[in-house]
Amino acid sequence: MEALYSSAYLQTACRADGVATLTLNRPQVHNAFDDEMIAELIAQLQVLAAQPQVRLLVINGEGKHFSAGADLTWMQRMASATHQENMADAGQLATLLQTINDFPHPVIGQVHGAAYGGAVGLVACCDIALATTNASFCLSEVKLGLVPAVISPYVIQAIGPRAARRYFLTAESFNADIAEQLGLIHLVCEADELVTTTERFIQRLLNNGPHALQAAKQLIANVAFHPISPELVRYTQQLIADLRTSAEGQEGMQAFLAKRPPEWQHPTHTQATKGQPKSHNNNTAESE
Repeated sequence: MEALYSSAYLQTACRADGVATLTLNRPQVHNAFDDEMIAELIAQLQVLAAQPQVRLLVINGEGKHFSAGADLTWMQRMASATHQENMADAGQLATLLQTINDFPHPVIGQVHGAAYGGAVGLVACCDIALATTNASFCLSEVKLGLVPAVISPYVIQAIGPRAARRYFLTAESFNADIAEQLGLIHLVCEADELVTTTERFIQRLLNNGPHALQAAKQLIANVAFHPISPELVRYTQQLIADLRTSAEGQEGMQAFLAKRPPEWQHPTHTQATKGQPKSHNNNTAESE
């Protein structure tokens, strides 16, 4: 594991096989985030997205908790800020969430301990979310006279509007098993099994075509919640035709027929957007 970046807020590293790790690194405040941490997260996510060796990303937290959500000092400061300053501040969080959601490679979230408030939004943006049995979740904003506004597009997409009505309104905490039932978490495991469970998912992902993984993420974003229009149908036709005739698609099919492991070539992240229909926008956060 090669260390790439380290600060009082976060750490990043990358393995030789292209598995990058981003660790929230404020255990003294339970990895609560403020505006400076959000800015660093955005910057380092962009750096990782541009690294040619990166094939997937694991997000986790140092210490006893994944993240307690917003830092109290930051919240106090924003309470006395102007409306315009609050708009800009919320925009930074929206950018962070969209950067995770639109990360060009698969993102695995490792959740242990508390994931409260905005941290639930981070989890919802991950492609695959794993949690330990001791993990707990809470959308506590209404207790402060607020709402989980910026994270809502991602959380509601993950758990559905019916569950959101309960947990947005009651601000009650819920455990990992309930989070799995709601769809926020994909799999719950014991704390001492989190690393091995994550590694199983990592190996499954690394076995697949890098370009196909990128295209699959883009496909979901372009198809989900959109009407089945002629443009959408045409997009899906073009996408499968593009992939079947691509070097990666040819290698994958030939390897399957020859009963041998495929030899994947890592693509640039810009390739995945090929064939995107003009009538479908992947900007999830625009619904805010």
